[in-house]
Amino acid sequence: MNAPTIPTLRDPRWADLVARNRAADGRFVYSVRSTGVYCRPSCTARLPRPQNVRFHATPAEAEQAGFRPCQRCQPQRPDQHGVDHPIRFAMTPCSLGFVLVAVSTRGIRAILLGDTPDALARELQQRWPQARLVADADGLADRVRDVAAFIDAPQRGLDCVLDQDGTAFQQRVWRALRAIPVGATASYRDIAERIGAPTAARAVAAACAANVLAVAIPCHRVVRHDGGLSGYRWGPARKHALLQREARA
Repeated sequence: MNAPTIPTLRDPRWADLVARNRAADGRFVYSVRSTGVYCRPSCTARLPRPQNVRFHATPAEAEQAGFRPCQRCQPQRPDQHGVDHPIRFAMTPCSLGFVLVAVSTRGIRAILLGDTPDALARELQQRWPQARLVADADGLADRVRDVAAFIDAPQRGLDCVLDQDGTAFQQRVWRALRAIPVGATASYRDIAERIGAPTAARAVAAACAANVLAVAIPCHRVVRHDGGLSGYRWGPARKHALLQREARA
C-alpha cells in the first residue's frame, strides 16, 4: 500500500502518535488491528504500522469496536502520572492460592488472585506504577478475611464498597456482572444484550479481562455462548473452582 493512500497518514492525530505527544492524551486513543489493543497517544509501545491504526474519540468507543486496553499505558484509566492518596494492601492464603486486597480512600480497589505473595505484589505495582503502595496487614485483616471466606462460601455474600476505576462502557458491563446470581452464568452475548449493545460481545470480553476486582465483580460467571469456560484473568482452573462452589451453594 502506497503511503499517500493510507488515510491514517493524512490524519493530524498520526503526528501526535509519532511524537508520543503527552498533551494529546485525553483527546483521543488509537487502536492497532494487528494486536487488538488500544493506547494513549503518549504510549511508549513500538510504533505501529499506519495501515493497522484506527483513531477513536474515547476508550469506550475503542472497546465497543472490540479492542482491549494496553497494559503499558492503561488508556482506560484517568491520568496515571500522579496519585494523591496511598493504596493500602494486604494478603492471605486462601483456597485458590493467595488473595490480595487493595484499598483506597473510596473503597476496595483491587482483589487479586495468585500463586505467591511476590507475584501479587508485582501485579499490583504494575497496575498502579505511580501509586504509593502501603502494606497494612493489621488494618486490613478483617477485609482480607471476609474476601477469603467469600471465596470459600459464596452464598454468604460480600458486603463491601468498591472503588471501580474504568470507562463508562466497562462500568456498564461490571454492573451487569454483579447482577448475575450466585450459581448462574451468562454468555458474553447475553451481557452485551443486557447493556443494550448486542453487537459488542468482544468488547464485553475485554471489559471482563480488565476487571481487577476478582469475585466481587464476578467475571468468572461469564462463559462462552456454547457454555465453555473461555478465559479468566486468574486462570481457568480458578474459574472452574469458583463456578463449582457456586453451583453447590
